[in-house]
Parts: sequence; structure tokens; C-alpha cells
Amino acid sequence: MARTAESVDAVIKAYDVRGVVGEQIDADFVRDVGASFARLVREKSVTQVVIGHDMRASSPELSRAFADGVASQGLDVVHIGLASTDQLYFASGVLDCPGAVFTASHNPAEYNGIKLCRAGAKPVGQDTGLGTIKAELVDGVPEYDGQPGSVSDRDVLVEYATFVRDLVDLSQVSGVKIAVDAGNGMGGHTVPAVFDSLPVTIYPLYFELDGTFPNHEANPLDPKNLVDLQNFVRETGADIGLAFDGDADRCFVVDELGNPVSPSAVTGLVAERELAKEPGASVIYNLITSHAVPELVTRLGGTPVRTRVGHSFIKQQMAETGAVFGGEHSAHYYFRDFWGADSGMLAALHVLAALGATDRPLSELMKSYESYSASGEINSTVDDATERTNAVLVAFADRTVSVDRLDGVTIDLADGAWFNLRASNTEPLLRLNVEARTSEDVDALTSEILGIVRGQLE
Repeated sequence: MARTAESVDAVIKAYDVRGVVGEQIDADFVRDVGASFARLVREKSVTQVVIGHDMRASSPELSRAFADGVASQGLDVVHIGLASTDQLYFASGVLDCPGAVFTASHNPAEYNGIKLCRAGAKPVGQDTGLGTIKAELVDGVPEYDGQPGSVSDRDVLVEYATFVRDLVDLSQVSGVKIAVDAGNGMGGHTVPAVFDSLPVTIYPLYFELDGTFPNHEANPLDPKNLVDLQNFVRETGADIGLAFDGDADRCFVVDELGNPVSPSAVTGLVAERELAKEPGASVIYNLITSHAVPELVTRLGGTPVRTRVGHSFIKQQMAETGAVFGGEHSAHYYFRDFWGADSGMLAALHVLAALGATDRPLSELMKSYESYSASGEINSTVDDATERTNAVLVAFADRTVSVDRLDGVTIDLADGAWFNLRASNTEPLLRLNVEARTSEDVDALTSEILGIVRGQLE
């Protein structure tokens, strides 16, 4: 495989490594990534790297090649085998060593990738190591003249399951009926380990580990991939539905009526629970999370901290502020007690604990966290994102209360309404999120903004 700067750029993204197996990445490529990663993290206190992989057909071979690369640079390898991404973060935290998990999350079957972290599950991104790895892959990874490291196996699934259960008071969940759509992803591996010892009833859907995703994409952020779970909840009479993405680091919630629960509402619920344990603590939220979240945190005496969209920004703020919890609109949930890393499983356990502690159904419980209506993220293909954004700014100038440019532009309007426009870093897309008091207001604003963005009013 040719190793040009362009070919490497196409695979090593801002936060991870991801590409089509056999075309963009293969065993030789990831062996060199492993060697370069070992050089990046090798220091006196780092003697080993922990590696896991998802259920994709290519993952075992690629993870072994990566392990060979790490060992060739003198570091030992602890291989935990099949693992969700948050299970790998757990292993990195417990073992206090750097880690890598082979997964392409919700991408189609022909893809694979690598999520990397330093000891204690600290993220590795473009500015914290991926840029260095990228350069070495083009120039050639220097060889190591010492003794190679060893490779050993360790199963941490039971330890992981025990750890996350112990972080949440689950004493009142008895009798809760839970429908779970694992999407043929790693939730089919972790959910039984975590839930089987609890006094709950699990209705499993698509638990078979299958990296071809024969039933639907393992991406619950797309509403069409939640339909099976919504119907399954209604058919089984479950009290709650949970849907995990391919590597099971994200979790989406469906109520007993089969209606999706906003990730912002889940963020509010978990924030309230964490603030009850530590009054006055900081809670992170990204700028397209519902305004209901910072309003709730402030009302409860906590400190809301706003950040850009993206896990690297959330994790950086978690570390800098000592925040107890952080949540994103994309259903990534971050916990200080989990090394500041994200865990869909932990968020699910918090929702279950809250549901078990009330006599109200989930739909009623979540109403107090949903004081606004939202559009969800809507993408538009544009030739010039800056020009289209400026057109919107001009059109709304006489109605604008404030403009914020932390990530794209966020425009606050009267009566609590606001919207954000952000250009994609990788595609010719402009992303829109709208929030207002009523769904009618959301629909009207969305229609007007999209008309300008897509040139329909010119």
C-alpha cells in the first residue's frame, strides 16, 4: 500500500484512525501505527499497552498486527479481546496504561479503525499525538534496537461490569423491564455481563455479534435505526428501551410509549443525580445541547460549563474543570468517576436507577427535563458555508439578541429560541440545530433558515 501524505491524511482523522479495509488500511499499515503509537507513549512509567477490538471480521487480524507493532518497539501488550470502547477505556484506567480499540463504530462493514488513548483513558487527537503518528507513517517509523515486548491475554469483562454497576445505586431497579437493541454490535457483548446479575428483565434484540450489521446500521442517532426498538418496546410492554451504537460507547433511550428520549433530557437527568452526590460541582454541556441543561444545573446550584461539539473538547474541559459529568446531543456521556471518559452503559444505568426509584413511567419522568422543542441536527450540502451563514446572519439581524462564535455561529432570539449553524470539517455540509419553546416555533424557524441556506428564498 502506497504511503503518501494524502493517503495517510484520508485515514488518520482528527480524533481517530478510520478507513476501508484492504483499500485504505491493512495489517502492514496498522502494524506501523502500532509501532509509532508505542514510540509516542513510551516513557519510563509506560511499560505496556492494552488492546481490544470489536466484532468486525477484520478486527482480530488488525488488532494482532497493531500488537506486533507495539511489541516491536519494546512495550508489552495486554490483549483483552472483544471489547466495547468504554470497556477499553476501563482497562486503560485500571491498568493505568495507554490503549487502543479496533472499531469503526457505526460505519459500514467494510470499514475499520482505531481509537487511541493514553494512560487513564486520556484521548489522543490530532494535536496530542495523531499528527506525530501521521508524519512517521509517511517518513517511515524508526526501528527500535532493544528487546521486543511480550503479548499476553487478559479478560476484563467481569471487572468492567462490576465497576460500572458499583458506580450507580441500583437498589431500586427490581422488576424493571428493559428492551435492548444492540444493533449486532458490542452491546451484545457488554449488556449481558452488566445486567444479568440485576433483578430486571431483558428483552434482547439483535444481540448476535455481526460486523455486517444485517438488521440495520448500528447508528441510533439516525431515527430510522431506532424504529425496530420503538416497535419492540411496544410489543414487549417494556418500561424502557436502550439502543447502543456499534462500539457501544453511546446509548439512546426510548420511553415506554416507544418515543425517543432526547439525549439532552438524559444529560439533565444524569446531571441532577450527580449534583445530588456532589452539590456545586461543574457539569459540561456542548453548545447544541438544550438550554434546559444549563438552566437545570444552575437551578440546582451547580456550575454549567459550555464547550464546543466533540469528545476531545468535552474531555479537555472535564480535566481542566474537574467536572463531575458531561453530556452531548449525540448521546456521548462523560463521567469523572470513569476517568473523564464516555460510557453509554453508565448513562443507561443512571436512567434505570432513576426509573426504578419512581412510580411514574419514563415518559412522565422525563417531562421535567424537556422544557424546549428541538429540530435535531439537519445537514445541508452547500458550496460556500461561510457565505450561506452570513446570509442567515443578515436575514435575522433585526431579531438577533446575541451572536456567539464558539463553534460556528449560535444566534439567540427572543423567547428562549436559538439556533446554531456549523460547517462540517470534512464534508461540504452546513449543520443546523434549532430550539424553541414549541414545536410550531421550531418548525417555522427551521423552514425559514433552511430556505436561506439552500437558496430557496433568493
